[in-house]
Amino acid sequence: MDKDVNVVQTKLIQQPKLDAKDRTLLAILAEDASLSYSELGRQLHLSAPAVHERVKRLKSEGVITGTVAKLDSNKIGRPLLAFIHVDTSSWAVTRSILSLKSLSDVEEIHTVAGDSAMLLKVRTQNTQSLEALLEVIHSIDGFTGTRSYIVLTPHLERGPAPLLSN
Repeated sequence: MDKDVNVVQTKLIQQPKLDAKDRTLLAILAEDASLSYSELGRQLHLSAPAVHERVKRLKSEGVITGTVAKLDSNKIGRPLLAFIHVDTSSWAVTRSILSLKSLSDVEEIHTVAGDSAMLLKVRTQNTQSLEALLEVIHSIDGFTGTRSYIVLTPHLERGPAPLLSN
């Protein structure tokens, strides 16, 4: 048996030091990453170069991992949002499901604790394309089942909140 299969790797993550200005900057960028450094500086009461240095540091520390556009899924032809719980017979099979990340309908893949091995967030054109995706999942050796949940109306979608609540 492969010894790596049963080894739980723990990695100590070095937490960057974030002050209140960093967290406020992150909150503003999370809402609208297209703002100029001078506009960010105006909101933070800092100079544009000071904001630029903070953003550069936050990127180098891995706090900011990318800048993306939020897309309207209805307007790009992917109105059907679903969550798929995937059951597998082993961790090795769970790892093979990661190959689904190459499919454009798959937005997120998470290993989870609980009744399922994995949770997938997918957006498709319609129920027929969701069924085709499920067929791909069902074809994976060691797969044992799925449960799909179709979203009727998403009320809140966002990333992690950079501001700490007291």
